[in-house]
Amino acid sequence: MAHRCDISKVSKQHGHRVSHAKNRRKHAFKGNIQIKKLFVPEENRSVTLKLSTRMIRTIDKIGLTATLKKFNLSLSDVAI
Repeated sequence: MAHRCDISKVSKQHGHRVSHAKNRRKHAFKGNIQIKKLFVPEENRSVTLKLSTRMIRTIDKIGLTATLKKFNLSLSDVAI
């Protein structure tokens, strides 16, 4: 299972953990991905999506269909 947001495609980034002595070691910073079940009133059904917390806030603010339109996606592109 990929650790990636279905809508915004947010995934992990690579960088370093830096100690007080400035020793650097490789580290992967993972996005905050949550599995969320959303109701789609247009189709009268629920869909399960893997979303970043930023996308969950955007969906709460403007709605799922408007968010998909903003990212040029359709529900069939992202639904499991």
